[in-house]
Amino acid sequence: MKRFIFLSLLLVATAGYCQQTNNFSFEHWHKGYLILEGGDTLRGQIKYNMQADLVQFQNQSQVETFTARKVVFMEIFDSVTREYRRFFSLPYALQGGYKSPVFFELLTEGKMTLLSRENLEYRTYSSFYYYGSYTRLVMVYRYYLLEENGEIKEFVGKKNDWIYAMGNKGEDVQKYARSNKLNFDAKPDLQKIVEYYNSLFQ
Repeated sequence: MKRFIFLSLLLVATAGYCQQTNNFSFEHWHKGYLILEGGDTLRGQIKYNMQADLVQFQNQSQVETFTARKVVFMEIFDSVTREYRRFFSLPYALQGGYKSPVFFELLTEGKMTLLSRENLEYRTYSSFYYYGSYTRLVMVYRYYLLEENGEIKEFVGKKNDWIYAMGNKGEDVQKYARSNKLNFDAKPDLQKIVEYYNSLFQ
């Protein structure tokens, strides 16, 4: 009985911790600037929503909302990750229909220009502490490659697919990732990996 109570309390504490650590950047205001379609630049506090392709801009007490059609570029200093992030509005068919402007984050550019979009999804995980599983809301990143002709293609693959896409530089990149303990499935690590790949052509 005591073991059951202990495991129940542990499960509640773990669930509470998971909920608290879901500190997503899109929920916060960030200092930055927008460049609008007409060329105007707005500087102030920015909150973005890539799932809806909307941006809110706050200057003093006034809040304005812009769609991806109205914004060409934005840069923020992410108050959660403590890094500068750049976003472009680019034409893309998300649902396989007509192309329309949507927001992409630019991770790195060069021989391989890497873009990303983020989306919230519920994922089910097995629990180490009791028999069963639990569901958690997590941020999922989708990656895209901007080709020289301007076409954007989603990259669906794992580590070996990235290595293959890097051709004769793949072995060098793999050694770099291994020596620096970088994970191809983690966004910050993948950004460093592709940046290294691009540096091989400079």
